[in-house]
Amino acid sequence: MATAPEPRDKLDATASALVNGPEDGLLDWRSVDWARAERDVGRLRCRIYTASREGDLSKVRNLQKLMLRSRANALLSVRRVTELNAGRKTAGIDGYVVVTAPGKAALAASVQNCLATSVPKPVKRVYIKKANGKKRPLGVPVIVDRVRQAQVVSALEPEWEARFEPKSYGFRPGRGCHDAIEAIFEVAKGPNPSRQWALDADLAAAFDRIDHGHVLSALGSFPARALVERWLKAGVVEKGQFAPTEEGAPQGGVLSPLILNVALHGMEGAAGARYRTSGVDAGKAVRGSPVAVRYADDLLVLCVSREQAEQVKQRLAEWLAPRGLAFNEGKTRVVHLDQGCDFLGHADLRVMPTSA
Repeated sequence: MATAPEPRDKLDATASALVNGPEDGLLDWRSVDWARAERDVGRLRCRIYTASREGDLSKVRNLQKLMLRSRANALLSVRRVTELNAGRKTAGIDGYVVVTAPGKAALAASVQNCLATSVPKPVKRVYIKKANGKKRPLGVPVIVDRVRQAQVVSALEPEWEARFEPKSYGFRPGRGCHDAIEAIFEVAKGPNPSRQWALDADLAAAFDRIDHGHVLSALGSFPARALVERWLKAGVVEKGQFAPTEEGAPQGGVLSPLILNVALHGMEGAAGARYRTSGVDAGKAVRGSPVAVRYADDLLVLCVSREQAEQVKQRLAEWLAPRGLAFNEGKTRVVHLDQGCDFLGHADLRVMPTSA
């Protein structure tokens, strides 16, 4: 009995034309079934995550290749960049934005078919004001590169979500700053918590100084690794002048937050944090171990003594160096929690006597 051929470049055995087609003519943007596209991409993300947790790297890579060719992923990436992101009307160096439905459909078809051979353009340097009056440099990629980076994030993020450490909260799906504050509270609550000293640390210009070699080595055999390298080295244009980028990932790029998390993966272990792996206390910190809570480049390590906090700082400084990173000494200090510390804008974060 003859059987119908499976859809080419399928997400799974029941993939529909929405995932990798139609291949003749542009899709009607307004008729896209977004719920179905999100289910298709979400299902494949789960499969990548599961394979990564199981250590099946070959399966991870094959599934990532499917994601990078996925029609549904291309559609959702265009939607994210042109409709959902705050910078959707901000152009890169080419001056283009995409606002019409036919333009979005054409963009989706383009990025699906040409991802591997893409040649990124330099980012446009812009500055935004910080709360302290200083300016933060952003690098704005052209709209096509932003969409392609969103495609890559869908393939790369679930692999690393299966590997990231438990108390990393910045730029991760389903996690936020309130979760980081809650993690600190759980360690420091009570009338006499064992960890009352803290290394309150900030990294100096972390996005601008990430070592490219370290990140690319960490990505290993990721199918779009060469494209990631081209993005990192695409350069920057400021006031009409081009400058090469030998280090760093531009703040403003869709991929950059994930690149930062990859670069900083392992920081908890480097700080000496250890967790129980079995029993009713599984996941809780081992007695006497420091607890490191990180949100992007903002770090708080809760320690049992000042001496331990100083030792953690020294170890982490040595660990950060090969990654091109260093502490911002002006914002990094060892403090007792009853003095208060500054973490994620909570400038008066401190231990208060409680009966909890």
